[in-house]
Amino acid sequence: MFDFVPNPIALQLGPLPVYWYGIGYALGLAAAYQILVRLARRAGEDPVIVGNGMIIVAIAALIGGRLYHVIDQWALYQDDLLKIVLPPYTGLGVYGGIATGLVAVVAIARIKRLPFWRWADIIAPALFAMQAVARWGNFFNQELYGPPTTLPWGIPIECIHRIATYACGPAFPETTRFHPLFLYESLSGVLGAIVLIWLGFRLRSRLRPGDLILIFFVWYGVVRFGLETLRQDSWTFFGVPTAQIVSLLFIVPALAVLVWRHRTGHGPDEPASRPEGTTWGALGRPADQPPVSESAVLRSDSNGDDQSRNEDEPVDVLI
Repeated sequence: MFDFVPNPIALQLGPLPVYWYGIGYALGLAAAYQILVRLARRAGEDPVIVGNGMIIVAIAALIGGRLYHVIDQWALYQDDLLKIVLPPYTGLGVYGGIATGLVAVVAIARIKRLPFWRWADIIAPALFAMQAVARWGNFFNQELYGPPTTLPWGIPIECIHRIATYACGPAFPETTRFHPLFLYESLSGVLGAIVLIWLGFRLRSRLRPGDLILIFFVWYGVVRFGLETLRQDSWTFFGVPTAQIVSLLFIVPALAVLVWRHRTGHGPDEPASRPEGTTWGALGRPADQPPVSESAVLRSDSNGDDQSRNEDEPVDVLI
Protein backbone atom coordinates (compact mmCIF):
# COMPACT_ATOMS: atom_id res chain seq x y z
CA MET A 1 0.00 0.00 0.00
CA PHE A 2 1.27 3.44 -0.97
CA ASP A 3 1.66 5.58 2.17
CA PHE A 4 3.71 8.61 1.05
CA VAL A 5 2.02 11.96 1.71
CA PRO A 6 3.77 14.72 -0.29
CA ASN A 7 4.66 18.23 0.78
CA PRO A 8 3.56 20.78 -1.86
CA ILE A 9 6.63 22.94 -1.09
CA ALA A 10 9.83 21.74 -2.74
CA LEU A 11 12.14 24.20 -0.99
CA GLN A 12 12.09 27.46 0.90
CA LEU A 13 14.16 30.39 -0.40
CA GLY A 14 13.96 32.76 2.53
CA PRO A 15 10.34 33.95 2.67
CA LEU A 16 9.67 32.58 -0.82
CA PRO A 17 8.39 28.98 -1.07
CA VAL A 18 9.01 27.07 -4.27
CA TYR A 19 6.12 24.71 -5.01
CA TRP A 20 6.32 21.37 -6.73
CA TYR A 21 3.37 22.39 -8.89
CA GLY A 22 5.38 25.18 -10.47
CA ILE A 23 8.39 22.92 -10.88
CA GLY A 24 6.20 20.34 -12.60
CA TYR A 25 4.87 22.97 -15.01
CA ALA A 26 8.42 24.14 -15.78
CA LEU A 27 9.69 20.58 -16.31
CA GLY A 28 6.72 19.88 -18.54
CA LEU A 29 7.57 22.91 -20.67
CA ALA A 30 11.20 21.77 -20.86
CA ALA A 31 10.15 18.30 -22.03
CA ALA A 32 7.77 19.81 -24.59
CA TYR A 33 10.51 22.13 -25.86
CA GLN A 34 12.96 19.28 -26.43
CA ILE A 35 10.35 17.29 -28.35
CA LEU A 36 9.26 20.30 -30.38
CA VAL A 37 12.79 21.16 -31.49
CA ARG A 38 13.54 17.60 -32.58
CA LEU A 39 10.25 17.07 -34.36
CA ALA A 40 10.41 20.47 -36.08
CA ARG A 41 13.87 19.70 -37.44
CA ARG A 42 12.80 16.21 -38.49
CA ALA A 43 9.70 17.58 -40.22
CA GLY A 44 11.74 20.10 -42.20
CA GLU A 45 10.59 23.17 -40.27
CA ASP A 46 12.73 25.79 -38.58
CA PRO A 47 13.35 24.81 -34.91
CA VAL A 48 14.23 28.41 -34.05
CA ILE A 49 10.52 29.17 -34.28
CA VAL A 50 9.97 26.93 -31.25
CA GLY A 51 12.07 29.06 -28.93
CA ASN A 52 10.63 32.30 -30.24
CA GLY A 53 7.01 31.22 -29.99
CA MET A 54 6.90 28.89 -27.01
CA ILE A 55 7.05 31.65 -24.39
CA ILE A 56 4.02 33.37 -25.90
CA VAL A 57 2.06 30.13 -26.15
CA ALA A 58 3.04 29.06 -22.62
CA ILE A 59 1.86 32.37 -21.13
CA ALA A 60 -1.39 32.21 -23.08
CA ALA A 61 -1.96 28.61 -21.95
CA LEU A 62 -1.18 29.53 -18.35
CA ILE A 63 -3.75 32.34 -18.40
CA GLY A 64 -6.42 30.17 -20.03
CA GLY A 65 -5.69 27.22 -17.78
CA ARG A 66 -5.88 29.34 -14.67
CA LEU A 67 -9.12 30.99 -15.78
CA TYR A 68 -10.76 27.63 -16.49
CA HIS A 69 -9.68 26.30 -13.09
CA VAL A 70 -10.95 29.36 -11.23
CA ILE A 71 -14.37 29.05 -12.89
CA ASP A 72 -14.37 25.32 -12.20
CA GLN A 73 -13.50 25.80 -8.52
CA TRP A 74 -15.16 29.19 -7.97
CA ALA A 75 -16.17 28.31 -4.42
CA LEU A 76 -12.49 28.38 -3.44
CA TYR A 77 -11.98 31.93 -4.72
CA GLN A 78 -15.26 33.81 -4.40
CA ASP A 79 -14.45 35.09 -0.90
CA ASP A 80 -10.83 35.97 -1.64
CA LEU A 81 -10.25 37.07 -5.23
CA LEU A 82 -6.55 37.70 -4.64
CA LYS A 83 -6.07 33.93 -4.41
CA ILE A 84 -6.68 33.87 -8.16
CA VAL A 85 -3.44 35.67 -8.96
CA LEU A 86 -1.30 35.13 -5.87
CA PRO A 87 0.68 31.92 -5.18
CA PRO A 88 0.40 29.14 -4.34
CA TYR A 89 -1.45 28.19 -7.52
CA THR A 90 -3.50 25.09 -6.80
CA GLY A 91 -4.58 24.18 -10.27
CA LEU A 92 -4.82 24.76 -14.00
CA GLY A 93 -7.60 23.63 -16.31
CA VAL A 94 -6.17 21.76 -19.30
CA TYR A 95 -9.02 22.68 -21.64
CA GLY A 96 -8.63 26.36 -20.86
CA GLY A 97 -4.91 26.12 -21.56
CA ILE A 98 -5.47 24.26 -24.84
CA ALA A 99 -8.01 26.87 -25.99
CA THR A 100 -5.90 29.97 -25.32
CA GLY A 101 -2.70 28.22 -26.37
CA LEU A 102 -4.33 27.28 -29.67
CA VAL A 103 -5.37 30.89 -30.23
CA ALA A 104 -1.76 31.94 -29.65
CA VAL A 105 -0.47 29.32 -32.12
CA VAL A 106 -2.95 30.49 -34.78
CA ALA A 107 -1.87 34.09 -34.24
CA ILE A 108 1.83 33.23 -34.52
CA ALA A 109 1.17 31.14 -37.64
CA ARG A 110 -0.60 34.03 -39.31
CA ILE A 111 2.01 36.59 -38.35
CA LYS A 112 4.94 34.37 -39.33
CA ARG A 113 3.09 32.91 -42.35
CA LEU A 114 3.62 29.35 -41.22
CA PRO A 115 1.70 26.21 -42.29
CA PHE A 116 -0.58 25.90 -39.28
CA TRP A 117 -1.60 22.24 -39.69
CA ARG A 118 1.96 21.00 -40.00
CA TRP A 119 3.00 22.91 -36.90
CA ALA A 120 -0.09 21.63 -35.09
CA ASP A 121 1.10 18.08 -35.80
CA ILE A 122 4.54 18.92 -34.42
CA ILE A 123 2.94 20.37 -31.30
CA ALA A 124 0.55 17.45 -30.65
CA PRO A 125 3.07 14.94 -29.19
CA ALA A 126 4.64 17.74 -27.13
CA LEU A 127 1.24 18.49 -25.60
CA PHE A 128 1.00 14.90 -24.42
CA ALA A 129 4.54 15.08 -22.99
CA MET A 130 3.76 18.36 -21.23
CA GLN A 131 0.67 16.79 -19.67
CA ALA A 132 2.52 13.64 -18.63
CA VAL A 133 5.10 15.61 -16.65
CA ALA A 134 3.05 18.54 -15.33
CA ARG A 135 0.26 16.32 -13.96
CA TRP A 136 2.59 15.26 -11.15
CA GLY A 137 2.12 18.73 -9.70
CA ASN A 138 -1.41 17.57 -8.82
CA PHE A 139 0.08 14.74 -6.79
CA PHE A 140 2.11 17.12 -4.63
CA ASN A 141 -0.91 19.40 -4.20
CA GLN A 142 -3.05 16.35 -3.24
CA GLU A 143 -5.65 17.10 -5.87
CA LEU A 144 -7.16 15.44 -8.94
CA TYR A 145 -8.05 12.19 -7.21
CA GLY A 146 -11.03 9.92 -7.61
CA PRO A 147 -13.17 7.73 -5.36
CA PRO A 148 -11.82 5.43 -2.66
CA THR A 149 -10.03 2.30 -3.83
CA THR A 150 -8.28 -0.74 -2.41
CA LEU A 151 -5.99 -1.05 -5.43
CA PRO A 152 -2.27 -1.13 -4.54
CA TRP A 153 -1.62 2.18 -6.31
CA GLY A 154 -4.29 4.05 -4.36
CA ILE A 155 -2.95 7.24 -2.75
CA PRO A 156 -3.64 8.76 0.69
CA ILE A 157 -5.18 12.23 0.87
CA GLU A 158 -4.86 14.26 4.05
CA CYS A 159 -8.12 15.36 5.62
CA ILE A 160 -7.42 19.05 4.95
CA HIS A 161 -7.20 18.39 1.20
CA ARG A 162 -10.28 16.22 0.85
CA ILE A 163 -13.47 17.39 -0.79
CA ALA A 164 -16.63 17.34 1.32
CA THR A 165 -17.83 14.09 -0.26
CA TYR A 166 -14.85 12.23 1.18
CA ALA A 167 -14.39 14.15 4.43
CA CYS A 168 -12.55 12.26 7.15
CA GLY A 169 -14.89 10.30 9.38
CA PRO A 170 -16.18 6.81 10.03
CA ALA A 171 -17.03 6.31 6.36
CA PHE A 172 -13.66 7.56 5.09
CA PRO A 173 -10.98 7.28 7.79
CA GLU A 174 -7.52 8.76 7.37
CA THR A 175 -6.26 5.41 6.04
CA THR A 176 -8.59 5.61 3.01
CA ARG A 177 -6.84 5.45 -0.36
CA PHE A 178 -8.10 7.12 -3.54
CA HIS A 179 -7.76 6.65 -7.28
CA PRO A 180 -4.82 8.78 -8.56
CA LEU A 181 -6.53 10.37 -11.56
CA PHE A 182 -3.48 12.54 -12.16
CA LEU A 183 -1.45 9.35 -12.67
CA TYR A 184 -3.93 7.97 -15.19
CA GLU A 185 -3.70 11.19 -17.22
CA SER A 186 0.08 11.18 -16.93
CA LEU A 187 0.35 7.61 -18.24
CA SER A 188 -2.09 8.46 -21.01
CA GLY A 189 0.16 11.37 -21.95
CA VAL A 190 3.26 9.17 -22.15
CA LEU A 191 1.49 6.60 -24.29
CA GLY A 192 -0.15 9.27 -26.44
CA ALA A 193 3.16 10.99 -27.21
CA ILE A 194 4.74 7.68 -28.22
CA VAL A 195 1.80 6.73 -30.45
CA LEU A 196 1.63 10.11 -32.21
CA ILE A 197 5.36 10.17 -32.91
CA TRP A 198 5.17 6.60 -34.23
CA LEU A 199 2.22 7.46 -36.45
CA GLY A 200 3.91 10.61 -37.71
CA PHE A 201 7.04 8.74 -38.75
CA ARG A 202 5.73 5.33 -39.81
CA LEU A 203 2.48 6.33 -41.52
CA ARG A 204 3.44 9.75 -42.83
CA SER A 205 2.54 8.82 -46.41
CA ARG A 206 -1.04 8.09 -45.32
CA LEU A 207 -1.53 11.04 -43.00
CA ARG A 208 -2.54 14.55 -43.94
CA PRO A 209 -1.19 17.65 -42.23
CA GLY A 210 -3.33 18.16 -39.12
CA ASP A 211 -4.19 14.51 -38.52
CA LEU A 212 -2.01 14.21 -35.43
CA ILE A 213 -3.52 17.20 -33.64
CA LEU A 214 -7.00 15.87 -34.46
CA ILE A 215 -6.04 12.47 -33.04
CA PHE A 216 -4.77 14.29 -29.93
CA PHE A 217 -8.14 16.01 -29.50
CA VAL A 218 -9.97 12.70 -29.78
CA TRP A 219 -7.54 10.80 -27.52
CA TYR A 220 -7.42 13.39 -24.76
CA GLY A 221 -11.15 14.04 -24.98
CA VAL A 222 -12.00 10.35 -24.55
CA VAL A 223 -9.60 9.93 -21.61
CA ARG A 224 -10.84 13.09 -19.91
CA PHE A 225 -14.49 12.18 -20.48
CA GLY A 226 -13.91 8.83 -18.82
CA LEU A 227 -11.97 10.18 -15.86
CA GLU A 228 -14.62 12.81 -15.17
CA THR A 229 -17.00 10.00 -14.23
CA LEU A 230 -14.71 9.34 -11.23
CA ARG A 231 -14.63 12.94 -9.97
CA GLN A 232 -17.01 14.46 -7.44
CA ASP A 233 -15.78 18.05 -7.44
CA SER A 234 -16.30 18.97 -11.09
CA TRP A 235 -17.86 22.13 -12.45
CA THR A 236 -21.27 21.03 -13.79
CA PHE A 237 -23.78 22.37 -16.29
CA PHE A 238 -27.31 21.19 -15.56
CA GLY A 239 -25.83 18.31 -13.61
CA VAL A 240 -23.40 17.25 -16.34
CA PRO A 241 -19.67 17.79 -15.70
CA THR A 242 -18.60 20.70 -17.89
CA ALA A 243 -15.35 18.91 -18.74
CA GLN A 244 -17.37 16.10 -20.32
CA ILE A 245 -19.30 18.58 -22.43
CA VAL A 246 -16.05 20.23 -23.54
CA SER A 247 -14.57 16.79 -24.22
CA LEU A 248 -17.42 16.04 -26.63
CA LEU A 249 -16.83 19.40 -28.31
CA PHE A 250 -13.28 18.21 -28.97
CA ILE A 251 -14.06 14.59 -29.86
CA VAL A 252 -17.00 14.95 -32.26
CA PRO A 253 -15.65 17.69 -34.57
CA ALA A 254 -12.16 16.15 -34.63
CA LEU A 255 -13.56 12.74 -35.59
CA ALA A 256 -15.80 14.33 -38.22
CA VAL A 257 -12.89 16.19 -39.81
CA LEU A 258 -10.69 13.07 -39.77
CA VAL A 259 -13.39 11.03 -41.53
CA TRP A 260 -14.13 13.80 -44.02
CA ARG A 261 -10.54 14.47 -45.05
CA HIS A 262 -9.82 10.73 -45.47
CA ARG A 263 -12.94 9.98 -47.45
CA THR A 264 -12.58 8.20 -50.77
CA GLY A 265 -11.65 10.54 -53.57
CA HIS A 266 -10.52 13.41 -51.34
CA GLY A 267 -7.46 15.00 -52.95
CA PRO A 268 -4.25 16.11 -51.20
CA ASP A 269 -4.44 19.13 -48.91
CA GLU A 270 -0.77 19.66 -48.11
CA PRO A 271 0.56 23.19 -47.57
CA ALA A 272 0.75 25.10 -50.85
CA SER A 273 4.30 26.14 -49.99
CA ARG A 274 5.50 22.57 -50.50
CA PRO A 275 6.98 21.86 -53.95
CA GLU A 276 4.63 20.13 -56.36
CA GLY A 277 5.15 16.39 -56.42
CA THR A 278 6.78 16.26 -52.98
CA THR A 279 5.10 14.04 -50.41
CA TRP A 280 5.12 15.35 -46.87
CA GLY A 281 3.64 13.36 -44.06
CA ALA A 282 2.68 14.45 -40.58
CA LEU A 283 6.20 14.50 -39.17
CA GLY A 284 8.21 13.41 -42.19
CA ARG A 285 10.19 15.02 -44.97
CA PRO A 286 11.34 13.69 -48.31
CA ALA A 287 14.12 11.13 -48.00
CA ASP A 288 16.60 13.38 -49.82
CA GLN A 289 15.77 16.45 -47.72
CA PRO A 290 18.43 17.29 -45.09
CA PRO A 291 17.34 18.40 -41.62
CA VAL A 292 16.65 22.10 -41.34
CA SER A 293 19.40 24.08 -39.68
CA GLU A 294 18.62 26.46 -36.88
CA SER A 295 19.65 29.46 -38.99
CA ALA A 296 17.42 29.05 -42.05
CA VAL A 297 14.27 27.33 -43.23
CA LEU A 298 15.26 25.00 -46.07
CA ARG A 299 12.93 23.76 -48.73
CA SER A 300 13.55 20.90 -51.12
CA ASP A 301 12.34 20.71 -54.71
CA SER A 302 11.59 17.49 -56.50
CA ASN A 303 15.24 17.20 -57.58
CA GLY A 304 16.52 17.51 -54.03
CA ASP A 305 17.96 21.06 -54.43
CA ASP A 306 17.77 23.11 -51.23
CA GLN A 307 16.16 26.52 -51.32
CA SER A 308 16.02 29.09 -48.56
CA ARG A 309 12.59 30.58 -48.09
CA ASN A 310 12.41 34.27 -48.76
CA GLU A 311 10.66 36.05 -45.94
CA ASP A 312 8.49 37.86 -48.49
CA GLU A 313 7.44 34.63 -50.19
CA PRO A 314 3.74 33.99 -49.53
CA VAL A 315 3.01 30.86 -47.54
CA ASP A 316 -0.51 29.53 -47.10
CA VAL A 317 -1.66 29.12 -43.54
CA LEU A 318 -4.07 26.21 -43.34
CA ILE A 319 -6.52 26.72 -40.54
